[in-house]
Amino acid sequence: MDTITSSVTIRALRGGLADAVGRANYGHERVQITKNGKTAAVLIGPEDFELLEQLEMHRDDAEYQAAKAADDGERVSLSELVSELNE
Repeated sequence: MDTITSSVTIRALRGGLADAVGRANYGHERVQITKNGKTAAVLIGPEDFELLEQLEMHRDDAEYQAAKAADDGERVSLSELVSELNE
């Protein structure tokens, strides 16, 4: 799914940063920034960023819950762990 709504080169961005930020912030656009024809970054507005943060928190929580459910209660000492890592 391609949700990029516009694209601008880094060179063009130098003179049009305010416009690109305005499109991301007020227009809720996702502005692709390219360098040498390849995506270098994507400029998103604060609402999209907040949604991304929430999605990451949900994913982290799900991974934590899965790891907690799979925990067999067995513990390894620090010296055992260091020994294992050095093998």
